[in-house]
Order: sequence, then structure tokens, then C-alpha cells
Amino acid sequence: MTPSRPYLLRAIYDWLIDNEQTPYLLVDANAEGVVVPVEHIQDGKIILNISMTATRDLELNNEGVSFNARFGGKPMHVNVPVMAALALYSKENGRGMMFPEEGVDDDPNSPAPTDGKNQKEDSSKPHLTLVK
Repeated sequence: MTPSRPYLLRAIYDWLIDNEQTPYLLVDANAEGVVVPVEHIQDGKIILNISMTATRDLELNNEGVSFNARFGGKPMHVNVPVMAALALYSKENGRGMMFPEEGVDDDPNSPAPTDGKNQKEDSSKPHLTLVK
């Protein structure tokens, strides 16, 4: 199957916009292909406001999220490959979704789980995390 993350990103984004929330995207800034303003990276991550008022030419497609924005008055084209998107949530109330680590559920080349006896309990099972 194709990865679910790009579909979830678009759905969560639409849901936040429909509810008049400001969508914030948490990004793994060290992931391959990420183009973000390096001066705003903290602990290898960056939070981007991807609302319609903060971005121009926003695209959420199967490859990732891209847009034009200004950071400190400087124009920049931002690119976030889909697997570098760690969470998408509301600035106002924190509601949204955190995505699993790369390969946990989105890698179409990973073998399907069998009976679970050979899997590590903590690290290989998908889990939900509360985003506040």
C-alpha cells in the first residue's frame, strides 16, 4: 500500500482550517531533503506555521509540504518531505496528530507483521502520543 502520511496530512490540515485553527507543522529538520530556515531550528526540529496567511503557494501532496514564506523579512521556499513531517496540530488548542517514526507504518517495502512474536514490544508497534 502507499504511505498514509500524505493523506493524513491533507485531512488534518483541512480539518484545522475548517475549524478556523492555525495549523502548525512539526518537522524533523535533519531529515533528507528538508529545506527550512536553519536559524529557527531547535534540537533538530522546527515548527512551521502553514496557515493560508503565513504561506504562499502552499502544496500538500504525496511527496510532502512546500510553500513560499518570509522569515525575518527574507523570502524563502520551504520544502518538507512527507516523512520529515512529525506532527500537524492546532496552535490554539494543540489538537491534531503526531505521526509515527519513519518506517513504522508508512514504509511500503517493510514486511507485514505476522503474529507479533518476533517484534520488539516497545519500538516496533505503532502508538499514539498526546500533543498538547
